[in-house]
Amino acid sequence: MRILQIIDSLEAGGAERMAVNYANTLAAEVEFSGLIATRKEGALLNQIHPSVSYLFLNKKRQLDFGALYRLHYFVKKNKVTHVHAHSTSFFMAFLLKMIRPSISIIRHDHYGNNEFLAVRPHFVLKLTASFFCGIIAVNQKLKSWSELKLKARNVIYLPNFPVNEAGIVAETKLKGIEGKRVVSLANLREQKNHFLVLEVAKKLKKSRPDWTFHLVGKDFEDEYSFQIKNQIIEFDLVNNVFLYGSKLDIESILNQASIAILTSQSEGLPVALLEYGLNKKAVVVTNVGEIGSIVENNKNGFIVDSNNSDLFYNAILKLVEDKKLRLEFGNALYNTIQGNYTAESVLKKYLNWLQTI
Repeated sequence: MRILQIIDSLEAGGAERMAVNYANTLAAEVEFSGLIATRKEGALLNQIHPSVSYLFLNKKRQLDFGALYRLHYFVKKNKVTHVHAHSTSFFMAFLLKMIRPSISIIRHDHYGNNEFLAVRPHFVLKLTASFFCGIIAVNQKLKSWSELKLKARNVIYLPNFPVNEAGIVAETKLKGIEGKRVVSLANLREQKNHFLVLEVAKKLKKSRPDWTFHLVGKDFEDEYSFQIKNQIIEFDLVNNVFLYGSKLDIESILNQASIAILTSQSEGLPVALLEYGLNKKAVVVTNVGEIGSIVENNKNGFIVDSNNSDLFYNAILKLVEDKKLRLEFGNALYNTIQGNYTAESVLKKYLNWLQTI
C-alpha cells in the first residue's frame, strides 16, 4: 500500500500530532508514506521523519484549484493508493476523488466536542460520506454517530497513540519548585476549560501555596485567552499559574512535573492523556469523551465529573500529599497505555482494516 496523510496544518494539536504519527510510523510498514499540509505549516514540521514524503499545498481558499492540482500531481507521481484525510481536510480528499476516481479515500474523525454531538453540523459530511471507503473514529461515540447520522459504511474505532519523538531539544524550563508542579497540556480553547484549572489553583494556593500550575498549549490570543489571563490576575495567581504557549519538548516538560491534569468539558481521545501515561504521570482528569476508557478512578488516576472544582481539588490534594500514590498511579497508567494504545497495536488493526476495504 502507498498511503498519504492529509491535514490542514502542522500546528501542535491532537489531530495534527496523529497525522504526523501515522505518517512516521507507516514509513517502516508500507511501500510509501506521505504527508501533506494543506493550509498552514507549524511546529510539527520538524517532527516529520526523513523517510516520509512531504508537501505543503499552501491552500488559500475552500476551492483552491491550484492546490488541488498540486495534490493530484503528488498523488499521481507517487502512485498513492490510499488518501487518509484528518479532520476538515476530508473535503480536499473528496475533491481529489472527483478527478481521480480510482483513489481510495478515508476520513479520520477527530471531532472533540463529543458532549455536543446532537448539534454538530453534518450536511457536508453526509453529502460526501458515500465517496469514502471508510471512516476512522477516535472514540465509540463518534463511531456510532457516523453510522447513525451519516449512514456511513466501514466505520472503525481506532484509538490515538502516543509517540515520544527522538531528537527534540529540551529547551523549556518550567518555573516553580521541583517536585511541586502540576502541568496541563491543552491548547487555549473553550472546550479545554482552563477556568477549572484556575479555580483549582486558587483553592490549592490556600492549602499548598508552594505548588504551581503550568499551562502548555497554543495561545490563539483571542477573547478566551484574554479572559484566562485576566482571571489569573484577579485570583492573584501570577506566581502560581504560568502560560508557556505551544511547545514541542513534551517529554522534557512532563519530566519536570509531578502531576498532570486535563480539565476538558468535551473531548475525543486526547493525545495529551496518552502522553501523560507514556511518561508515567499521575493524573487527575474529567470524565468526558473516551477518557473513562483509559483512566479507572483510584487505580491508575483520578477521574471526576466535568466542571466540579471541589472534586478536582480534592483529587489533586490527595496526590500532592502522597508521593507514593503518584508513583503507583503513574506506573499503572503507563501499563494501561502500553497494553492498549501503542503505535504497533493500532497500526496492525489499521492495516488489516485497509486490506478488508
